Amino acid sequence: MNDPLKILLAEDDLNLGVLLVDYLENEGFDVKLCKDGELALKAFHCQKFHLCLLDVMLPKMDGFQLAKTIRTKDKKIPILFITARSLKEDKLKGYDLGADDYITKPFDEEELLWKIKAVIRRIPAQKEGNTIGIISLGKFQFDFNNQSLIIAGKTKRITEKESEILKYLCEHKNKLVKREDMLKDLWGENDYFLGRSLDVFITKIRKYLKEDPQLSIENVFGVGFILNTGGE
Repeated sequence: MNDPLKILLAEDDLNLGVLLVDYLENEGFDVKLCKDGELALKAFHCQKFHLCLLDVMLPKMDGFQLAKTIRTKDKKIPILFITARSLKEDKLKGYDLGADDYITKPFDEEELLWKIKAVIRRIPAQKEGNTIGIISLGKFQFDFNNQSLIIAGKTKRITEKESEILKYLCEHKNKLVKREDMLKDLWGENDYFLGRSLDVFITKIRKYLKEDPQLSIENVFGVGFILNTGGE
């Protein structure tokens, strides 16, 4: 494995968290530890992860709410819950939110490793990813994974955040997308300064799309944006 798989670990028990980081990194993973749900969500919006390992009982935002929010952005990323309780209701709720597996404290580290590897084996396409993420957009081919726009044989590289915003608009093309929803889904929060950043990114994306006159990003004042795709 050339690049280690990156795991988001949300665990408020820092002693356990540090032990898990040491163990999993010794097994070849790259682990980001966050001590509460809000920090974990911010990390998720700022970095790319291959798997989420979430404690259920987190401060500020519990693991269930965190998983639900993560699922609005990425419906396929594997999620494993860690819980100190073995209640059937908790497990059913976790699976209903799209959890791939569950492990109950106290647990053996080797058991956790086995569960992680088992989940990863079910999603080979995520590791390959060569053709996934190609979106037809007017005269463009938008390659989300490689952060590029291709038209008439020319390739334009764009930034990771520009790619995320354009993908979000493509998923809702010809429909009004509210600013507050974009900010919460892409950044994890809605505030004035992030709103200004979003406007800057939208302006740049408009310039990239000018080569196809059928494409436009309409600003609905005070509400949000519409990616208009002409006859599509």
